[in-house]
Amino acid sequence: MTTRAVLFDVDGTLVDSNYRHVHAWSQAFALVGRPVDAWRIHAAIGMDSGLLLNELLGEEAAELGPRAQELHGRFYAEASRDLRPLNGARELVKEVARRGHAVVLATSAPEDELATLRDALQVDEFVSLSTSSEDVGTAKPEPDIVRVALTRAGVDACEAVFIGDSRWDVEAAARAGVKCVALRSGGTGALELFNAGAFFVWDDPADLLAHYSETLE
Repeated sequence: MTTRAVLFDVDGTLVDSNYRHVHAWSQAFALVGRPVDAWRIHAAIGMDSGLLLNELLGEEAAELGPRAQELHGRFYAEASRDLRPLNGARELVKEVARRGHAVVLATSAPEDELATLRDALQVDEFVSLSTSSEDVGTAKPEPDIVRVALTRAGVDACEAVFIGDSRWDVEAAARAGVKCVALRSGGTGALELFNAGAFFVWDDPADLLAHYSETLE
């Protein structure tokens, strides 16, 4: 089936923001009196924030989670003022549009964070549509955000490809019946991404762009 739409995760896939999130969560957890090691936080990045809090805080999530989430938002906003696109991100988005595929930003980031990410990317003229946290009750690894993106793009699952950087992206795409191409640019290793079900794994957007025809068409 010919690809009609390419669905992009944004954090860690197009914008170099994952480690900003790790640092912001680390600060937040420390301030609520429940420090969490950075590697554990990184492993949960890309997961729905409610699930992330349950994963990292356990039984204390209900008590400490709301304050931690508020603090994360504040610290991330401070740390995201100089975000930049990952290597080749702009060029990849432009090439997808040039080849006639719909470009969909299929993220569950809150609207304010999405605006910051789009400012960093500077590719709005090539983007057909986007999603945000307001569109679903539970984000990845649940498939809801992928299904919303498919519906808005007017394509079937077999006509789309999802590009992400975490196992949560891969799992969400698989549950929605969409082939997932994964990038290592978010900090997750190739083996973990392949084991989660990725069809291809490339280093970053520039690497994917170099293998465009064999991957996306």
